[in-house]
Amino acid sequence: MTDIDEIRRKRMQQMQQQAAQQSSEAESQEHMRREMETQKKQAMMQLLTPEARARLANIRLTKPEFVDQIEIQLIQLAQAGRVQSKISDDQLKELLRKLIGQKREIKISRSY
Repeated sequence: MTDIDEIRRKRMQQMQQQAAQQSSEAESQEHMRREMETQKKQAMMQLLTPEARARLANIRLTKPEFVDQIEIQLIQLAQAGRVQSKISDDQLKELLRKLIGQKREIKISRSY
C-alpha cells in the first residue's frame, strides 16, 4: 500500500466514525424530544378538561408554535402552584384572549 492509499483508508475510517457519532446523537436527540412530548401530553391531560384539550388541538393545526408557548406557560403555572383545578374550555378561551391581546399590531398607512 502506498502512503496515499493509507491516508485515504484512515480518512475513510474517520468519516465513518463521525457518521456513526452523528447518527447516534441524532437518535438520542429524537428520543429526548419524544420523551418531552410525552411528558407534555401527560401534563396537559392533568391540567386541562377534554374540551380545552380539543380546543388546543384545533389551534395547533393553524398555529403550532403558539400552542407550544401556551402549553409551556400552563406547565409553569402548574409548577408554581397557581392552578388549583383543571382548566376548563372557558378559562382557556380567556387565557387565549389575554395572550392574543398582548400582540402588537403593525399598521401601515400610505398617503397619496
